[in-house]
Amino acid sequence: MAANMTSMLSDEVTIPWNLPPRPRYVFTGANLVDPAKGEVMTNVTVHLHGGVVKSINGNPDEWEDDSSTIKIDLEGKFVCPGLIDCHVHLMAVPGKRGLEELKSMNPSVSLLRQPQVCRSMLERGFTTVRDCGGALFPLKKAIEEDVHPGPRLFIAGHALSQTGGHGDMRGLLDNHECCGGTTQGVGRVIDGVPDCLKYAREEIRQGADFLKIMGGGGVASPTDKIENTQFSDEEIKAIVTVASNAGTYVTTHAYTPQAIQRAIKQGVLGVEHGNLLDKETAKLMAEKGAFLTPTLITYATMAKFDGFLPPASAKKNREVLEKGLHAIKVAAEAGVTICFGTDLLGKLHFAQSQEFGLRSQVQSSLEVLRSATVNAARMLRQDKFLGQISPNFAADLLILNANPLEDITVLDVPEKHVFATIKDGRVYASRWSKLGTDLRRTANLA
Repeated sequence: MAANMTSMLSDEVTIPWNLPPRPRYVFTGANLVDPAKGEVMTNVTVHLHGGVVKSINGNPDEWEDDSSTIKIDLEGKFVCPGLIDCHVHLMAVPGKRGLEELKSMNPSVSLLRQPQVCRSMLERGFTTVRDCGGALFPLKKAIEEDVHPGPRLFIAGHALSQTGGHGDMRGLLDNHECCGGTTQGVGRVIDGVPDCLKYAREEIRQGADFLKIMGGGGVASPTDKIENTQFSDEEIKAIVTVASNAGTYVTTHAYTPQAIQRAIKQGVLGVEHGNLLDKETAKLMAEKGAFLTPTLITYATMAKFDGFLPPASAKKNREVLEKGLHAIKVAAEAGVTICFGTDLLGKLHFAQSQEFGLRSQVQSSLEVLRSATVNAARMLRQDKFLGQISPNFAADLLILNANPLEDITVLDVPEKHVFATIKDGRVYASRWSKLGTDLRRTANLA
């Protein structure tokens, strides 16, 4: 007995951030939001245990013998799948006034602030995020091990950019030459097929879940025009080959039809932004099964803060902001699967939820919710585990006081409408007195 106690104490000392076993939850009287079917099931009982949804309207025998079961009557509140943001940059943390200051932030300072960004995303209802450049495997592992609370994290590692491309943050007067494979926060600068093969493999080796390329010009980068296409066909194909060999996919940063078509024709399966999309390109994306992740809120929010962008970037931002909503309409009409993304940087992370309201100008509430649940899960290749509240799916869900299928903009104001965020069967954030969080550590070793 003493030996067992010593062993348990040793585990607690070695891994003091361990959380206790997840509670068994039974929520009764729920209105269950089903984004796949586009309907609400009324007076539902949802049973969570072991990090998954055990049953919907199951037999009480499943939980009645467990004295630790937590039963809560939701009294008609809405239960919605946890939200998925498919385009974030966790390393671009708050603390600086503008983009130029943000670029010069020490990487260690950024890393120490990233847990705060992760926690705030959970509080807004985002239980999964896909980082498109900058977040690295140690952060993902720390979240998985509950060192820090945060959403499920799918990472690209460093986005891959050519010299002078969207991932190259050197200004026109910077004559320092980048060596092959140089990393600069969000991106990694590479040129030529051999380096594309080598460093794509390096990102996979270091834990990337997918690969991202900078296939066209961007707003934040100083020396490339929006209309630029980047990388050669052979370079893109090399990166796609690495991803395919590893059982994953490539997505591209691109705005113009030319940049998008070049990437899709080489096997790229995702497009980030796509603000200048046309009908021909959208048709090609639909035929190839490619996903589009618009990120409207970042342009709208950057435009509100004078001085956040340097003048050259501000001009490019105005151009893509005006076209973004139209691109979503074009994509939807062509049958492209559209996902939810935000792409917010630095002090702008607070606006993450406001993407819902922007999308609602051209999409129905159901279409917007699908973009942040079932569509996003499909792109992540997690459609049998994420994006729905169904038996054997992850116990990732929100408790809301309003129906997002009637008005998706309720998600714009999480502090008012998101009562609780449950991820992996554990309450990570709660604004409701009837439901506390499950973040107590296993022991007090002080």
